[in-house]
Amino acid sequence: MAMSAHWQFWALLAAAFAALTAIFAKLGVDEIDPDFATFIRTLVVLALLAGVLAVTGKWRNPATVPGRAWLFLVLSGAATGASWFAYFRALKLGDAARVAPLDKLSIVLVAIFGVVFLGEKLSGLNWLGVLLIAVGALLLAARV
Repeated sequence: MAMSAHWQFWALLAAAFAALTAIFAKLGVDEIDPDFATFIRTLVVLALLAGVLAVTGKWRNPATVPGRAWLFLVLSGAATGASWFAYFRALKLGDAARVAPLDKLSIVLVAIFGVVFLGEKLSGLNWLGVLLIAVGALLLAARV
């Protein structure tokens, strides 16, 4: 099976791009308002995804998307927007090397929310990893 067929490949690729996002965003927000920077970033994401849909032929009529999918995708989009809004403000005020680790506490929250709301199961070893991520993020964000 090709590497690109594994979820781990895409998750690591996402992590690499997320790291670049923090560095590029910190440099980009340096001279402009963080809200306007978020707007520019959103336009780029929209254009990029429109291009991907056009090239791959995956565009579909939005009217064919089930209502439940719309609801949760709209909520996800609102959460993304709020996250980006807060993230760019944090980058404007703080060091990328401290902001990004606190932002990654989302990993800890996803684990907790996945268990509570989605009924997912984590082993003791998994919970140890969640704890280590939380402690590591807090240690990275500390100013000593």
